[in-house]
Amino acid sequence: MNLGYQVFDSGFMHQADHDPKLKSVLKSASMNNKTVIITTLNGAWAEPGYIFDLFLESFQLGIQTQKLLNHLVVITLDQKAHARCLALNKHCYQLETKGDNFTSEAFFMTPKYLHMMWRRTEFLGSVLEMGYNFVFTKLNSFTYGIFFFSFFQDTDIMWFRNPFKQFHKDADFQIACDSFNGKSYDLNNRANGGFKYVKSNKRTIWFYKFWFNSRNAYPKSHDQDVFDKIKKHPFISNMKLKIRFLSTSYFGGFCQPSKDLNKVSTMHANCCVGLNNKVNNLIMLLKDWKKYMALSENEKKQSHLSWSVPQNCWD
Repeated sequence: MNLGYQVFDSGFMHQADHDPKLKSVLKSASMNNKTVIITTLNGAWAEPGYIFDLFLESFQLGIQTQKLLNHLVVITLDQKAHARCLALNKHCYQLETKGDNFTSEAFFMTPKYLHMMWRRTEFLGSVLEMGYNFVFTKLNSFTYGIFFFSFFQDTDIMWFRNPFKQFHKDADFQIACDSFNGKSYDLNNRANGGFKYVKSNKRTIWFYKFWFNSRNAYPKSHDQDVFDKIKKHPFISNMKLKIRFLSTSYFGGFCQPSKDLNKVSTMHANCCVGLNNKVNNLIMLLKDWKKYMALSENEKKQSHLSWSVPQNCWD
């Protein structure tokens, strides 16, 4: 299937590339090397004491993660989320959605869900075009129909250590896994698009255009499934795009937890269906981390503490 160096949709270039508000937010949040941390937020997740607050709490509880909040850009999808973001004094940017309502949860694989996923991919590609590297950390949730089995998309991430020390220095595009086979270069790893680190260069800018354009070839697939379908495409190897998969020893999840709390950087609440189940497990996850952090350094090294999650993720 010809997906390659054709002219891409003119729709790929949108207001984000020229919006002075976004330029100001990115510049204000950027690290010295033009890197930002990006998450998205809708009104369903913006309630006080809910998912967004748990996410922020993990940064406060983590090791060398507090300062990273200075570089967090929250892309808000509706006015309720934007107001909540501003109230917390974060770097906030409200994404234009041309009349779409992203306040409520989207059901998995519905047209609304697919539109949201591709809108996000399009937006992240434009951030690369503006010259910024980014760590994308997913926050929003999607509800699953009974007959869908691709449940790994529902990923919410707690940050426990500064992840930059674990990123591969030579990679252009780095992405988490649901299950890691031990080989970071192996394209047979099953990607989890909820966490990725992407450097801005001509290869990644091209790749995001290629990825976004490929939605037309797979109209009923979401962005992560399309990534898995195109990752071995010869055009990508011809572009010499360096893709690396992140080890679950450092970037774990409920599908394959990080077993050593002395190593873990982030934990994904994947493989957990149901909003209440997810919230309860994230609360338990933070409690586990607090127990670990209460230990002395010697106790941490000798500790056999393990996660108490996941629990009751299928009720």
